[in-house]
Amino acid sequence: MGLLNLNGITKSFGAIHALNGVDLSIDPGEAVGLMGDNGAGKSTLMKIIAGNFKPTSGEIRIEDKSVEFHKPIDARYAGIEIVYQDLALCDNLTAAANVFLGREAKKRIGPFSWLDHGAMYKRAGELFSELKSETRPRDLVRQMSGGQRQAVAIARTRLSDPKLVLMDEPTAAISVRQVAEVLALIKRLKDTGHAVILVSHRMPDVFDVCDRVAVLRRGTKVADKHIKETSPEEVTGLITGAIEAA
Repeated sequence: MGLLNLNGITKSFGAIHALNGVDLSIDPGEAVGLMGDNGAGKSTLMKIIAGNFKPTSGEIRIEDKSVEFHKPIDARYAGIEIVYQDLALCDNLTAAANVFLGREAKKRIGPFSWLDHGAMYKRAGELFSELKSETRPRDLVRQMSGGQRQAVAIARTRLSDPKLVLMDEPTAAISVRQVAEVLALIKRLKDTGHAVILVSHRMPDVFDVCDRVAVLRRGTKVADKHIKETSPEEVTGLITGAIEAA
């Protein structure tokens, strides 16, 4: 049955066909690497799963139920969260404030309400601890490393306890040590039963944390293989077109 099943997903922007009949599935606790050159359709596919775009045709099924997303909040309600490449964090706020941005915890007495900072610091601290991150709830984001910023963005997705986390190039612009931190975070998500789709250009990252790798080329899926049954050389050939399909 699987957690997410995409069947025959196509997307056209006028005369441009960004996706051509893409099938993709993922199970709970599984990580799938999505690879392909610039313009292969990876971002379009992620945006369809996240509710930013409606597919031109095809079907999205979650836990074997057919769903239609009209906006990102629909995908969130269905248990899908996305960590965008730019992370979309507010530098001038604390880690906890970023985790709860737009979903702040409040205390109420009668008609009066105010922010429950204590509850937000506590829950953010628990999320960082679950992710085995050294990020502290009261730290300002502007003073953080790239790896710590990723922990804040991932903790924010965990707030709603999603079934599936989409990650767009999470290790593109950070140091080697911080890459190790982010890969550890992805493994931690898998260990706690979350499914992860990882869009990445970095072959070592995909082979380190993913169970399967799917390759898109010019909007068509040309491979979907278990990591143990392929190699970086084969995946590179599939991305460039030196190998037609696998």
